[in-house]
Amino acid sequence: QVQLVESGGGSVQAGGSPRLSCAASGYTSSSYCMGWFRQIPGKEREGVATSDINGSTSYADSVKGRFTISRDNAKNTMYLQMNSLKPEDTAMYYCAARRGYCIYGRLLRADFGFWGQGTQVTVSS
Repeated sequence: QVQLVESGGGSVQAGGSPRLSCAASGYTSSSYCMGWFRQIPGKEREGVATSDINGSTSYADSVKGRFTISRDNAKNTMYLQMNSLKPEDTAMYYCAARRGYCIYGRLLRADFGFWGQGTQVTVSS
């Protein structure tokens, strides 16, 4: 059974640099496209970043240059290093997995079949 568990969220000041983690179990993460999404109440869940099987990454324009996605396949864990946080980054952050490769150029919720429960990140100014 595929399980994804996020950690590392919390309250942080603007400009802070927390790191989120996503621990995967029940499958071999090296064979999956992995991604981070975020959602605020009343809005659609939006893609933040993806990490593909071949090591390539993609980012939403809103986080490009500030966030870095990475993965440690030996530990079945994915990370999201968030730098220069802004109040508008406040959201519930979700880890997601998709069997096989990522779909190039897409950060769509519908492409991912496995999800974690989310971890809240709140950025205060």
